[in-house]
Amino acid sequence: MKLRKVTAASAVVLALAVTATACGSDKKDSGGSGDGKTITVGIKFDQPGIGQKTPQGYSGFDVDVAKYIAKELGYNEDQIEWKESKSADRETMLERGDVDFIAASYSINDKRLAKVDFAGPYLLAHQDVLVRSDDDSIKSPADLNSKKLCSVTGSTSAQNVKDKLAPKAQLQEYPTYSACLTGLENKAIDALTTDDSILAGYAAQEAFKGKFKLGGFKMTNENYGIGVKKGSDLKAKINTALEKMVADNSWQKAVDANLGPAGYKNEPAPKIGDIKS
Repeated sequence: MKLRKVTAASAVVLALAVTATACGSDKKDSGGSGDGKTITVGIKFDQPGIGQKTPQGYSGFDVDVAKYIAKELGYNEDQIEWKESKSADRETMLERGDVDFIAASYSINDKRLAKVDFAGPYLLAHQDVLVRSDDDSIKSPADLNSKKLCSVTGSTSAQNVKDKLAPKAQLQEYPTYSACLTGLENKAIDALTTDDSILAGYAAQEAFKGKFKLGGFKMTNENYGIGVKKGSDLKAKINTALEKMVADNSWQKAVDANLGPAGYKNEPAPKIGDIKS
């Protein structure tokens, strides 16, 4: 009798263990083969035109790129798990395996390459300035001398301009790009600086259409790449997906839809592995 009780209890425990294992085995496929139920992608949640979380879902150029890649890896949109990837957290998220890949205005540089791998680049951006549409006084970086130049707290963009191009620029630090835009609109500041793609995304918002323009100064090269864990075989798969996205014109359509309303003149799609210094 005792033997039958122990056997029955053991059978229950074994059944629970098998069920738990089965449930966990198909929850996520971090190899990007499409065999699992979801793939986890890191994006920005607060960059309009690039990566933004809204009540309607997720939108932006990086989001469109990530969706295309996921599809080529075998995932539908409803199989993508989106995670916010703040700039300071990106390498750690990849190293820990919190995400499978990151598409988040993620510039490729040597410091980051020491920690993670990159597919791409898939966009060549440049540091630029955004000014009011009716302001014709800023025609070159040198014209920023004595002007009030805004960037977000902790950013090096404005300091780069002051150090290298306009030593008399008056730096203004605001907590967010949206706050800088409000200051620009109200004439509290004269120009906002960061990557031209990010500036175009903000300026393309419905509330700001027609109010701002890009300077077109191309002060730096920013090679946006798709971040993956060091040694991941996803790098080659993503590169193949990016090449297909360019070839079938989906890449240009995504640029036009997300950044075009601000008059953004994009560089041609970069070739895989071509990093502009």
